[in-house]
Amino acid sequence: MTRLRLGPLLRHVDAGAATIWVESDRPSTAEVRCADGSSGRTRTFQVAGHHYALIPVEGLTPGTETAYEVLLDGHRVWPQADARFPPSTIRTPADPPAELRVSFGSCRWAISPTGEKDPMGPDALDTLAVRLAANPEAERPDVLLLLGDQIYADMTSPATRSWLAARRDLSEPPGDQVADYEEYTHLYYESWLDPEVRWLLSTVPSLMIFDDHDVIDDWNTSEAWVNEMRATPWWRERILSGLMSYWVYQHLGNLSPAQLEEDEVYAAVRDKPDGTDALRTFAATADEDPDGVRWSYRRDFGGVRLLMIDTRAARVLDESGRAMVDPQEAAWIRAQALDGPCDHLLIGTSLPWLLPHLIHDAEGWNAALAAGERGPRWARFAENIRRRSDLEHWPAFADSFDELTALIEEVGTGPDAPAAVCVLSGDVHHAYVAEPSWPAGTGPNSRVLQLTCSPMHNSIPAVIKLGFRFGWSRFGRRLGRGLARHGRTRRARVDWRRTGGPWFGNHLMTLTLRGRSAQLRMDRAQALRGGKARLKTVEESTVTR
Repeated sequence: MTRLRLGPLLRHVDAGAATIWVESDRPSTAEVRCADGSSGRTRTFQVAGHHYALIPVEGLTPGTETAYEVLLDGHRVWPQADARFPPSTIRTPADPPAELRVSFGSCRWAISPTGEKDPMGPDALDTLAVRLAANPEAERPDVLLLLGDQIYADMTSPATRSWLAARRDLSEPPGDQVADYEEYTHLYYESWLDPEVRWLLSTVPSLMIFDDHDVIDDWNTSEAWVNEMRATPWWRERILSGLMSYWVYQHLGNLSPAQLEEDEVYAAVRDKPDGTDALRTFAATADEDPDGVRWSYRRDFGGVRLLMIDTRAARVLDESGRAMVDPQEAAWIRAQALDGPCDHLLIGTSLPWLLPHLIHDAEGWNAALAAGERGPRWARFAENIRRRSDLEHWPAFADSFDELTALIEEVGTGPDAPAAVCVLSGDVHHAYVAEPSWPAGTGPNSRVLQLTCSPMHNSIPAVIKLGFRFGWSRFGRRLGRGLARHGRTRRARVDWRRTGGPWFGNHLMTLTLRGRSAQLRMDRAQALRGGKARLKTVEESTVTR
């Protein structure tokens, strides 16, 4: 009998349709049947010996909730026979939705399946799942945004290292990091087979984007970094497998049924008994010619527009013209942001736009030196510091930082401006709220906020905590201005201040959007006695003026 290996994951949901992702252990017909009579079915497709399906479910009724089950070749595989969680459901929004609740965060180290002590503390996603399972009628997200580092391909767990050692010699590069597609699949199993998170992802729609650890730390930091990696014998298989697995496990589910119908790569992979070669060719193109591939995407939820930006694969790394996204991607982002009025614009980018002031100035200083502003000796020094200190966020791409700032100002100005423009980010292993300000008499009508939530399940050394606190301080700001003068960098066109945080620990942020109003809530996963945990609200505030 065909078995369900992974999933189901509830991905795209709108007023009348949904998609559900599954992985089976052999070729099969995958089917979803809902209690309200709606259904969908499709054949699995094959990649590298693994079998997947993205099942379109149609005929759903707006503003309702229905339980569903998954069948493979006619046999029910979900809910499982020994399920200890409530039935998985599809909750469709009203058309148009009266309210949207968006929970988001990044950086989730998988909980060990072997039961050893968790060094990272309670997992925010796991804790959310426990809360919702205990009370299925409780308030829950309408969509979960996972803003990067869903897996850690370069920082494997003890259990995964043991599994890798049984496959190959770990004394040979890349050592205990993943090397190929099969090993990437193992990371997704480790992360998404956690019972609580598996149930959560089956009943709360999710949207995802990658960051560096989904492939490797500091992925696409600089042109020199890329050249160095491409010279190693193991990198090509690593990057192709990383992009292939991301396309299968994360990217496909970001697309609507209509977009899937038009996707040439999806058609090519499904049209062959084995889609591995077609997907591998696509991954090679994405790596070698990134301006021909778009990982960024847009979703509209009534009056709320979500614009998710790829800040990793679309980079231009030539030191004479570095950019966070290539010109074609930048033009697309601009067109989507300005495509008619909306009540709220949410910009999802794994890397924060507004950072602690010292870090912002240090990244600009470093980028200027690496480009040769102070000569070749300083350039070599700056490249070394850039990699050691992860100095590759938006401020390290000065033109892109200014372009995003100008776009936010343009979108937020005028009678039809959104009530709020919120930049949702993760990556930096602490959470905070920052608000920009423009010179007097200028600036947008919209309330603009940088909302950063990281990690969901990871840790940060005490010295780095102190560094972030210092980076936000007045003295840290003065030190940053000294670095900026040495690097001869220009001032940012906006100033900003931290209005919330910094918070340390495992967190989820939630935006609740109703019409032109918006509320923000910050929840921390707090350990309790007996190995249990709960989500404790540490901040509630109004976003809109």
